[in-house]
Amino acid sequence: MSYCFNPNCSKPVNNISNLICEACGAKLLLRDRYQILRFIGQGGFGQTFLAADVSHLHPSLCVIKQLNAKRQNSSMGRKLFQREARILGAIGDNCHIPQLIDYFEEQQQFYLVQDYIYGQNLQQEVTKQGVLDETQTKQVLEELLLILQQVHSHNIIHRDVKPSNIIRRQKDGKLILIDFGMVEEKNSDFTSKNLAEIALSEYSVGTRGYAPPEQLALRPTYASDIYSLGVTAIYLMQGKTPANIGLNPMTGEVMWLKDLDIRDSFAKILLKMLNISVEHRYQSAEEVLHALGQAQ
Repeated sequence: MSYCFNPNCSKPVNNISNLICEACGAKLLLRDRYQILRFIGQGGFGQTFLAADVSHLHPSLCVIKQLNAKRQNSSMGRKLFQREARILGAIGDNCHIPQLIDYFEEQQQFYLVQDYIYGQNLQQEVTKQGVLDETQTKQVLEELLLILQQVHSHNIIHRDVKPSNIIRRQKDGKLILIDFGMVEEKNSDFTSKNLAEIALSEYSVGTRGYAPPEQLALRPTYASDIYSLGVTAIYLMQGKTPANIGLNPMTGEVMWLKDLDIRDSFAKILLKMLNISVEHRYQSAEEVLHALGQAQ
């Protein structure tokens, strides 16, 4: 099947052989190159599609993100979308980040095209295969910390680290960190003040339960990603989302420790990753990697 990329189309599903949408008359080949195959999902910034790049002799799959049509007139929305493309282009040589293929505007719609990553995300993996043990979780943490180390080296805070945004690539088992739509750049002209203005009105500031207090208060740091990674580790070992674990009503801390049988040295590391106070948390991926190395 082929899918119409017109956000106002009443019946977007078409036959694969169609060149024009039967319902709205829009061209089904985006930029004379991309054929959308199916709808993947929708978030605060727009819709995501699976597509085929038919410009090659052997068409390849890719992911296309379309800026939410309702926000086309939002200059800040456009800046955020353009920034995601620029950031992906800057750090795209990292093999653990989706490669940016294309970025363009067509018929007053904005599109970002990335490599399609074959594989399951960690949420799907836990749902289908069960929870991870301590050793497996440490391995995941170490790999993701190396990714965050690279991301942070570009003065970027991801702000939405969670199991569904981490894909285990099928061909080699490597972890891929996706969805850079919510990143914040440190020391950039696109200031936190600007982010605050839009985050409180139109856009999310991360995923509740995975985002630490300072991020929800629009003051994220590199340590914010460390907290989110800590919550991800708990999910991998328990199979429970933060909402299903519960919080200490006095401190706001996630009440996870009593339900896990792990070594004290690893528990101590997780406790510091998940400290509600950002100043008492690990400040960098390097610090956590060092702690994990010392605990082995």
